[in-house]
Amino acid sequence: MSAFDAAVGRDGPNHVGRAQGSPDIQHSAKHAAYALASKRIIAGYGFWIFLLSDIVMFSAFFAAYAVLVDATAGGPSGRELFDLGNVSIETACLLLSSFTCGLAGIGARTRNGFWFHGAMAATFILGAAFLGIEIREFMGMIALGAGPTRSAFLSAFFTLVGCHGLHVAIGLLWLLTMMAQVFAKGYRPDILRRLLCFSLFWHALDIIWVGLFTMVYLMGVTQ
Repeated sequence: MSAFDAAVGRDGPNHVGRAQGSPDIQHSAKHAAYALASKRIIAGYGFWIFLLSDIVMFSAFFAAYAVLVDATAGGPSGRELFDLGNVSIETACLLLSSFTCGLAGIGARTRNGFWFHGAMAATFILGAAFLGIEIREFMGMIALGAGPTRSAFLSAFFTLVGCHGLHVAIGLLWLLTMMAQVFAKGYRPDILRRLLCFSLFWHALDIIWVGLFTMVYLMGVTQ
């Protein structure tokens, strides 16, 4: 039985004749179908607005960092603090997690539980590894006296990189939620749409990290 039939209240082919012959039922069917379509459109539109607002926020943080990158107040600069080896491992973990997230989407569309849950678990492990390396970097910098209050440069750095890390942490919680929903309810159309939204969110974080890695770390070390 389709979602359209469920919304209308039809249980099988015996109701087709009555639906076609009753103007009230036809009107209800059209109204239910319109309501379902409107909900999907509104949810999709709202999610794209959310992503765009996130991009605007990160753009503001990037601009602030570009202005304050030289305002070290006599403290350490990025060239003295950044370890490209650790950052490269971070980058590899996050980019590889984007690939496994795509594999999870394929598993969901094919209704392959082993493929879906395995790829999602790999995505979680890689994302958690990225987050762990970033937290260790922050703790090491703070231990050296290069915390966010040391200079305007470090304030901008911790705000920009920390905001991205917070998004990754939220994404990991969202990932676990989607795995639980698929396990409990299966591959329903509404859950597949949520999975698509999660994939877009996760890939957007990867794109932002590429810009962050280039502007903050690579340019910071070569200055």
